[in-house]
Amino acid sequence: MGEWTIGAVLDVIAQTVPDRVMTVCGARRSTFAESADRTRRLANFLAAQGLGAHRERAELQNWECGQDRVALLMHNDLYPDMVIGCLKARTVPVNVNYNYAPREVAELLAYLRPRAVIYHRSFGPRFADVLPPPSAELLICIDDDAATAPLAGAIPLEDALAQGDTDQHITPSPDDVLMVCTGGTTGRPKGVMWRQADTYVNSMSGADHASADEIRAKVQHGGQPWFAVSPLMHAAGMWTAFAGLLSGLPVILYDRTRFDPRAVLETAEREKVGLMTMVGDAYAGPLVEELRRRRYDLSSLFAIGTGGAATNPKHQRALLELLPHITLINGYGSSETGNSAFGRSRVDDRKETFEMREGVRLLSEDYSRFLQPGDDEIGFIARAGRIPLGYFDDEAATRKTFPVVDGQRVVISGDRGAYAPDGTLRLFGRDALVVNTGGEKVFVEEVEEVLRACPGVADALVVGRPSERWGEEVVALVALRPESGTGTDDLRRACADQLARFKVPKEFVIVEQVRRLGNGKPDYRWARATATQEASLA
Repeated sequence: MGEWTIGAVLDVIAQTVPDRVMTVCGARRSTFAESADRTRRLANFLAAQGLGAHRERAELQNWECGQDRVALLMHNDLYPDMVIGCLKARTVPVNVNYNYAPREVAELLAYLRPRAVIYHRSFGPRFADVLPPPSAELLICIDDDAATAPLAGAIPLEDALAQGDTDQHITPSPDDVLMVCTGGTTGRPKGVMWRQADTYVNSMSGADHASADEIRAKVQHGGQPWFAVSPLMHAAGMWTAFAGLLSGLPVILYDRTRFDPRAVLETAEREKVGLMTMVGDAYAGPLVEELRRRRYDLSSLFAIGTGGAATNPKHQRALLELLPHITLINGYGSSETGNSAFGRSRVDDRKETFEMREGVRLLSEDYSRFLQPGDDEIGFIARAGRIPLGYFDDEAATRKTFPVVDGQRVVISGDRGAYAPDGTLRLFGRDALVVNTGGEKVFVEEVEEVLRACPGVADALVVGRPSERWGEEVVALVALRPESGTGTDDLRRACADQLARFKVPKEFVIVEQVRRLGNGKPDYRWARATATQEASLA
């Protein structure tokens, strides 16, 4: 059984079903053959400019990268093609969050030091002052019908592809890196370096195929389209899209940068989508409201996958009641662990725990041993086997997050969990978000779940802030629905009815809107700053 590069898998699929649609994004529909050719041309162009691999993996430490980085400041259109084209050139595609402020993008690019940047033209005006970064010799612009000129020195993608028709001498390796920048939910983003062969198997439904015939047999008959609603610049969206297209399925890519539930459901109806993925409450709540407002023919839909952020049980119940024929798949994972666990719920069979994928283990709090089913301890979720190499340019963080335990190299996710009686995983939340108040530990997601289920609550985040009495105290930031009539006393009673006394927030801060990141994940840095500011004003 041999390891495969992602580009080689695409080429086999393109040879097998060349005319099958691979991606749909707005008006653009690309076949597998068209995308295979586009990725070939991009690889040739990059290689002709001198970009590629300069040191092989065997010569490097796990936090070192011997390949040139290519930063992708893009929305979904052509995103898979740019990633695969970069990999074929032996360069490292790296996601850049277009929701960042220009200063944040500049800081991220200074860390990544890319030799090239590929960007959508509509982002030019916003990031003109920081593009290209000093490290970049090449700026490629993708036309997205924006009424603005390309940035100075940028080469249109069409020109780059035209120049890339002459094949270069490139032999990609399964060891070549695909980098995923973390979302920066609780701190500065870090570049997680995956061998492409590992992320293909870990998170893209791939395998160490015995031969190309195995891939051909897998993709021959196709299937219903998958709809990756979330941005591909985030790991969850990219993995979903690649798991579909590398299985030979058409993948629908959401063609907007703002979430519009009506546009999503109209697209799912029009394209007869089979599987649709979303990110937590930020997507689930509006979808539920729209489904209640209007009827859609979603008879082709067999599953909705949700991950990347928690989805409140009330939204899960509503989706299953409104779409009783579907399976709701709760996914758990991270940029460091890949797709690690899942729970499948039906309208008459709800699951609150997760089945763990291969290599996922629970690690004791002191990192000394692996927990076993039946242990009562709340441990750290870890994974062995096909895991990332480490964090780009960060030896200390790599050694801390990817230690050797009992002879196995593992990645520690930072999330806490415990074994349920049936051996499945009960997820508690991120250790960095645990509030230690008066010697008691509070997992903020547990409190958030109670608050979001309260009538009149639109959204809520829970954080800790310094307290002279408690060390830390629990604070809730709550956005209420217009004219809900819900007050802080109602929120306090709801928490007191369902939670231990020490978990009830000491203060409820009513905000106009709970701030979330572009991928739907909570912005805990904003929440902590707001909670701390409220204390200083008291």
